[in-house]
Amino acid sequence: MDIIDAIILGIIQGLTEFLPVSSSGHLELGKAILGDNSIPEESLLFTVVLHFATALSTMVVFRKDILDLIKGTLKFEWNEDLQFVSKIIVSMVPAVIVGLFFEEQLEQLFGNNILLVGCMLIITAILLFLADKAKDTNKKVSFKNAFIIGVSQAVAMLPGISRSGATISTSVLLGNDKTKAARFSFLMVVPLIFGKIAKDIFSGDLTYNSGNFTSLSIGFIAAFIAGLFACTWMISLVKKSKLSYFAIYCIIVGIIAIAFSLLN
Repeated sequence: MDIIDAIILGIIQGLTEFLPVSSSGHLELGKAILGDNSIPEESLLFTVVLHFATALSTMVVFRKDILDLIKGTLKFEWNEDLQFVSKIIVSMVPAVIVGLFFEEQLEQLFGNNILLVGCMLIITAILLFLADKAKDTNKKVSFKNAFIIGVSQAVAMLPGISRSGATISTSVLLGNDKTKAARFSFLMVVPLIFGKIAKDIFSGDLTYNSGNFTSLSIGFIAAFIAGLFACTWMISLVKKSKLSYFAIYCIIVGIIAIAFSLLN
């Protein structure tokens, strides 16, 4: 992988991990447009590095929240911090189940399945439109809500369904505060990303070639910087109810993807 491809992939991953437009969907579209040889799908290590970069950018943006949660949890009291951490654990259950038992089926949905990506982007757009019209509240995420949001996160494993878009929209449609919904959405994915990274490392599927060090480093930096920007920007957009702009974008890209797949 050359440096230009590494930068492009890093920026795409960093932006679309947080913006509600589907990172997996955009990577699939990118591979279809540029060709499989331009963006190698087999580079699992590169994918892991990019996901680590976006997880790290989330931790930087929410560093104060994470430190407070750790301090509160270590008190071993059923306080607000321990409850929040428990809700995150509950939200992880659906995605873990799907990841463990349906990994092969999910992998078959990737690989230039542009028609599916286009249809799923339109579904993402509908969710964003609905969430943008929801009234803002001061309601916190409950345990029941956490599980339902977790189900939407599991569904977002499909290429074209935005994880952040699905989880934030679901949370807001359940009547939760928009800012709290965004915070919960971004924090709930961090342990999942690290869990997936650990699984890939211990599986022995990762292969490292010292010749790829430059590409890996540049991809990591690009994803990290783009992730910092996108995460901060997304929080502001959710507060201001600006998700409809991304809904329009998803519809346009979805229609183009569907037309592209039908004409080829």
